[in-house]
Amino acid sequence: MTLDDLPTPCLVLDLGILRRNLAAMAAAVARHPGLVLRPHMKTAKSADVARLAAPGGGPITVSTLAEAQYFAAAGWLDQLYAVGIVPAKLPAVAALNAAGAAVKVITDDLAVAQAIAAFPGPLSALIEIDVGEGRGGIPPGDPVLPVIAAALGSRLAGVVSHSGHSYAGRSIADMERIAEAERQGIIQAADRLRGAGHGVPIVSLGSSPTALHARDLAGVTEVRAGVYMFGDLLQTQLATHELDDIAVTVLASVIGRSVARNTLLLDAGALALSKDRSTASAPKDWGFGRVLDLDARPSLGEAMVARAYQEHGEVRCQTPLPMLSLGSRLRVAPNHSCLTAAAHTQYHIVDGGREVIAVWDRVNGW
Repeated sequence: MTLDDLPTPCLVLDLGILRRNLAAMAAAVARHPGLVLRPHMKTAKSADVARLAAPGGGPITVSTLAEAQYFAAAGWLDQLYAVGIVPAKLPAVAALNAAGAAVKVITDDLAVAQAIAAFPGPLSALIEIDVGEGRGGIPPGDPVLPVIAAALGSRLAGVVSHSGHSYAGRSIADMERIAEAERQGIIQAADRLRGAGHGVPIVSLGSSPTALHARDLAGVTEVRAGVYMFGDLLQTQLATHELDDIAVTVLASVIGRSVARNTLLLDAGALALSKDRSTASAPKDWGFGRVLDLDARPSLGEAMVARAYQEHGEVRCQTPLPMLSLGSRLRVAPNHSCLTAAAHTQYHIVDGGREVIAVWDRVNGW
């Protein structure tokens, strides 16, 4: 089977590029003695990818209960569920742990910490620290930090942070600076808790750009990152990787063309590509995705999906587009691979060519 035989739109994953991206992160983490990589599987959501990214069964990071259950069933027991937990979800986590998993949860809330401590099942939790993103977590110096730790008691497993604000950076120097600020913030939190008599075995931080470029991670026990596996058009502008390192693309068919408007119409629209416009604020705006030929080459120049309807994607370019025959196939590299992949149930695996060498499943939903 080849790419010419697949129904469109569908998701294509290049195994060679995936392996290259995994090796780059492994090498970056290996620069820091004793540091553990806990890959975030929220992008890939696939056991087949996890076998390459976290061989031997872990540790991994997940973002939904569906992921936690799927990966636990596939043998990845050491998990960090890195989205703030609510009490209604504690029974599901405890059930996984009672069956042999070791799923840790996170919180930044005193009432939730009290609920975790009071829950009868096996649970442990990390306190989420805000190191600059301004999303979840409490500042390292917040007076409530030791209060939450005391409420968790023996169920305190450590501290966790996410430098999502690194996405506002545009250079390696930016990533180094943000990574160091995150390290200092989470270590401050850990030191405060240790000074109050609490054990803090896990000090967990990360994002793909900072994990790759952090100069010093002393005091940190593990780093989390996920989008580095596949890459995307935004990450190319965050110093994470090059344009040729985007492993996932959407295969689409040409369903219309207009010489007068210099456009092509694809059967991949908002539902197949997502409507993420993250590159709109980046130096290079790729619309709803970069359009490549069937061999993933930029033979159409800087063509992009400029408009995305539910099932239609309109391709535009500053230079004349080839008026391809209807049914011709193109590939679209995504702005944000996490959201693009979420629309699909499986990956069609290639390795630098058109032959489909495998089909890998993924878990969706919550």
